[in-house]
Amino acid sequence: MMLNMKKLLVILGMLTCMAGLVACGEEEKANEGLVTEEEAVEIGTGIVEDMNMIVSAGYVEQYAGQPVIYNGFLGWKDALQEDIGTFEGTNGGTAKFSEEEVVININVLGSDHDATVEIILDDELKSCLGITTNVHYSTGEIMLKAGMNTVIGMGTVFVVLILISLIISCFSLISKFEKRGKKKEQKEAAPAPAADPVVSQIAAKEELSDDTELVAVIAAAIAAYEGAASTDGFVVRSIRKSNKTKWQNA
Repeated sequence: MMLNMKKLLVILGMLTCMAGLVACGEEEKANEGLVTEEEAVEIGTGIVEDMNMIVSAGYVEQYAGQPVIYNGFLGWKDALQEDIGTFEGTNGGTAKFSEEEVVININVLGSDHDATVEIILDDELKSCLGITTNVHYSTGEIMLKAGMNTVIGMGTVFVVLILISLIISCFSLISKFEKRGKKKEQKEAAPAPAADPVVSQIAAKEELSDDTELVAVIAAAIAAYEGAASTDGFVVRSIRKSNKTKWQNA
């Protein structure tokens, strides 16, 4: 009984795998029915050759209204000038079909470097979805670029650290300037006690006015005591103020 169950499970698994393979085959043939892989590679080769002619003739700007094609042409132009060198033709390629697009890779030969141009077309091969140029570099060139990127990155880090250390060192100078400013402010504020003579003069005037009032009160009291009509005949020789507070309390 157990053996029969295992056989049944194995059969079901095989059927599932076969169904999946059939479905994948149908998806690949969905667009393959329009063209074969060889025909797709021929279409990609023609696109690369036409693109090279347009770039060489200087007609790239005429495609500025079509961003996908325009950017693809600019990428091809930059690759020619910087890496590929002189375009020496193509050397076959590959094509992959899916439900939504067709990806064609064309091998390009150059005087300095070879490259691969990836062309993406829609499922009906009527419009271009993207053009990318991928340059082939040797192992030594890849290592050299990686080393340069590492050196540039480390140099940038060191420069940033130096700038941070300089900024931190400037904090001590700022504190010194602040201390100097405070000392100057203290020196400028020192002459303030010069206003004391004015205060003393005001106090003297207040005491003088108090003495005048005291003289008038004493003169009136003496005149009243003697029955005089006025105080014209009374002359005060000197009045000595001994203690103002005691007199007021009395």
